[in-house]
Amino acid sequence: MLANHRSQPVIRRMIATTLAIAALGCSAGALAQTAKEEALEARVAELEKLVKQLMAEKQAAPAAAPAAVAAAPAKPAAAPVQATSITPNAAPGTSFVLTGFVKADALFSDTSNADLAGSRPGRDYYVPGATPVTGESEGVDFNSHIKQSRVNFGTDTVLDGGDKVSTRFEIDFFGSDLGNERVANTYAPVVRHAYVQWRNWLVGQTWSNFMDPATLPETADFIGTTDGTSFVRQPQVRFTSGGFSLSAENPETTITPFGGGAQITSDDSRLPDFTARYAYKAGWGHVALAGLLRELKFERIFVPATPTAPAISAADDSTWTGALSLSGKFNIGKDDIRWMLLGGNLGRYVALNFANDAVLDSSNNLESIDGYAGFIAYRHVWTPKLRSTFSYAMEEYDNDVALTGGSANKSSDSWTVNLFYSPFPKLDIGAEWRSATRELENGTDGDLDRLQLTTKYSF
Repeated sequence: MLANHRSQPVIRRMIATTLAIAALGCSAGALAQTAKEEALEARVAELEKLVKQLMAEKQAAPAAAPAAVAAAPAKPAAAPVQATSITPNAAPGTSFVLTGFVKADALFSDTSNADLAGSRPGRDYYVPGATPVTGESEGVDFNSHIKQSRVNFGTDTVLDGGDKVSTRFEIDFFGSDLGNERVANTYAPVVRHAYVQWRNWLVGQTWSNFMDPATLPETADFIGTTDGTSFVRQPQVRFTSGGFSLSAENPETTITPFGGGAQITSDDSRLPDFTARYAYKAGWGHVALAGLLRELKFERIFVPATPTAPAISAADDSTWTGALSLSGKFNIGKDDIRWMLLGGNLGRYVALNFANDAVLDSSNNLESIDGYAGFIAYRHVWTPKLRSTFSYAMEEYDNDVALTGGSANKSSDSWTVNLFYSPFPKLDIGAEWRSATRELENGTDGDLDRLQLTTKYSF
């Protein structure tokens, strides 16, 4: 602005001079031009040129900078939450996986005999061996829980040579005895899977290689077709090549005492359980054949009698047993059929240990308990958001009543029908009806009817 004030008087004088000269030029128009007048005209032209040059320079000149404003003092940086950033202790090239779901269940259970034992797994999901076969019915019982909610964390690391190393660690809240339903319904996390996988090898805890997880149908219940399904998670070492896999898995033997009674769990095995499995996959679905070979063993030292307890005789016996499984899934458009057939010494590998692996005779020798089981399930898609599964499952065992007594589990079966609605992806709202029967060797039986409502959101 200061530069503009200084240039204004100069411009005004130049303009006044120019006008005066122009006036002189006009008055001299009638007179004859002289050499002096021609010189004056040249001078006027020169002045006009100078005025234009000054005006152009004025327009091109930048505006004067405003007076400097004192800069506000900079705010001190906020203190970091911690001195250094959190860096996972992982090898370069590692990606992380986080999946799982939140699931809430409400169960209305009605038994033909006594109520299901409170605060037991049979209240949370279907356990064939938990269906009461004696006592008086007390009507419908209602339970609700969120114990099936789970979290799965994993890593995938690409090595320099192009191989990939993967880990998985998964928890849910079934099996925890830390909580109760009186105030907080708090339950502790329980390990489901924890393993590392590299090339053809898997080491850690996951589904038994004797099991076919791909055949498990969609159900509101934790397992669904429990009576006729192999269902075991345990530590193992597994080798897989294409559709063929071999494994050595954690052993355990469950035993019925001579004459019947409470289950004996023996941890005396000297060798792991061995499995072999082959699965063939195609566009129409898959078929899998699996075999199980294991040693059942029971060892007990002699315990002399006391004033309050009889003597316990020594025992040391073992026997080798086996089982087979044939399973598959057939795709029929958007629908599918899933099925499984099992036979042999099934024991703890099927139906949540409905039948024991073996029974002791009068000499404390082991006799294996064999049986057969299976299920079939049909899944139908009604609409893109609505679907149902119809299933039937059963199992039956050949107990030597002279050894087990009449209270041994002989058979169980159940059928289910459900309806699931998904208003948007990952959210499933469902209802399922189950009717189940359990029978003992002495002919005593009991029924269970259950309505289960569920809401599940996966992430």
